[in-house]
Amino acid sequence: MSVFEGFRFRYIHSPIHQLDPRVKFLYVLIIFGIAIAFLEVLPLVLLFLIQIPFVLLASVQREWVRSLKGASFLAILIFVVNFAFGYFGGTYPSSMSPWEYPLAMSLRFLVLVESFSIFFLTTSPDHLSLALEQSHVPYEFCFAFTTAIRFVPVLAEEAQTIMDAQKARGLELERGNFIKRVKNYIPILIPLIVSAIRRSLELAEAMESRAWGATEKRTNLYLLKMKSADYALIIVSLGMLICSIYVRLYISVPSLTMLLT
Repeated sequence: MSVFEGFRFRYIHSPIHQLDPRVKFLYVLIIFGIAIAFLEVLPLVLLFLIQIPFVLLASVQREWVRSLKGASFLAILIFVVNFAFGYFGGTYPSSMSPWEYPLAMSLRFLVLVESFSIFFLTTSPDHLSLALEQSHVPYEFCFAFTTAIRFVPVLAEEAQTIMDAQKARGLELERGNFIKRVKNYIPILIPLIVSAIRRSLELAEAMESRAWGATEKRTNLYLLKMKSADYALIIVSLGMLICSIYVRLYISVPSLTMLLT
């Protein structure tokens, strides 16, 4: 459940928190595009290191590390699956060894988790909803999206509470083979599903009591405005995108195998 802690908003007075959500989302999309464009390990490592100053400026190191720890299991699983696929006859780029391609896939996944973790840790759901509305996204979609963002960490915390309560009653989650461990989580899933349904009904009643959707044209107390720091991040993000496109088209990025040999 620690991976979800890395996506819960933490209000801290920092330069990254004060940035416009639209600009931060543009930065995340550019990082996503660059990570997809490269298969080599070196550019992915560089992408991972570039985002560390953002984490330090936002002062969310502990939550960021927690999200990476939670994502490490999936990263290892991606490495094992890709390595097994290559071992049993899969095709890789000729310049890459059988272990380098799985490593690149795992690094790509960690880069994506890292960028989205920084975005959600430093962006308030209210500001995100306001940014979507000002971008002319329908309010129904904005409300559903921000509600999901709010509820995922809450449900993760509630799942952890249920797990602790069941362990106190003698439930052993880590005993037995894989199938046995999956069956051990049934007493966790059933109360969690019931709790989620109960929360959704309470939310629906609260929305109905507040006449949600009674007026089509809504107004907001606050409006997001771009600042100099936002324009600076836009320039930096576009510069990264242009440089990556140039490198991808005109420069041959060496693989680790080529560097080592």
